Amino acid sequence: MSIYLAVIDAGSFAAAARRLGCSPASVTRAVTRLEEASGDRLLERTTRQFSVTEAGARHAAVYRLLLTELAQLEAHAQDPVVKGTVVITAPELFGRMNVIPVVESFLAAHPQAEARSLLVNRVVDLVDEGIDVAVRLAPLPDSSLTAIKLGEVRRLTCAAPRYLDKHGVPEKPSDLTGHSCIGLNEAGAQELWSYREHPSGRRIKSVRVACRLTTNSAGAAADAAVRGLGIIRPLSYHVEEHIARGSLVPLLAPYEPERVPVSLVFPPQGKGNFSAVRMFIDHAVPRLRERLKACSSMASLSDRTEA
Repeated sequence: MSIYLAVIDAGSFAAAARRLGCSPASVTRAVTRLEEASGDRLLERTTRQFSVTEAGARHAAVYRLLLTELAQLEAHAQDPVVKGTVVITAPELFGRMNVIPVVESFLAAHPQAEARSLLVNRVVDLVDEGIDVAVRLAPLPDSSLTAIKLGEVRRLTCAAPRYLDKHGVPEKPSDLTGHSCIGLNEAGAQELWSYREHPSGRRIKSVRVACRLTTNSAGAAADAAVRGLGIIRPLSYHVEEHIARGSLVPLLAPYEPERVPVSLVFPPQGKGNFSAVRMFIDHAVPRLRERLKACSSMASLSDRTEA
């Protein structure tokens, strides 16, 4: 791979041989073996020059990335101290509850590393905003980003016992039209909440609910629900502590839609601090998976309690 890239960079087999300190014949043999191993024609040769094929260009990009990562791994093996700044983004509440504790444990394990966090409730462009790693809570579109699935969260419907004692318990999604709800859409006083049409089916149907309060803060919405203002529809991690304490009760569990995937995403080619980024990813993935697993277990326990 190194010889093949040297040929492309030098512009000829002979120039690559001089740069590498070997014979032109050995350069030619190396490229031929690489083509045989890959099953693709990488270079179109003439007696005086060559051109890189489309497949050759794709292979070259992969080889450059791979050789860069290998060099960084070798450098890290010689100097295992992790240095540099890792920039992480995540949704505000999820980041505060789950990502920041993992960042803190990473910094404790690597005293010479630094981290910068951007906790915002919007999709951040990693390249434009200089982000190394992002936590995404949504199905991922096709992109050039590398993604590692961490787990899933659920879309729950909850209310405080005091609200339910006063207004009754909705038995099916359509019952919500007669209840006061708390929305997370700051643009209006109504929201569409999606549920399975039947507990055993997969078809999704939306219910339009009236929101007495709308806010862009999931934490504020959960606090209002705890005080009995109405029914809330958060993601499970927003209210796991309230459910554990019994200050919120999950509703309509058989009608829940599909779970929401949680992923760690990052550009495939790192910057100068890629060693620190890779170490953070290796540190964060198992810990975030464990936290999401615990959150899922708590939600499952609440289902059994409701039943």
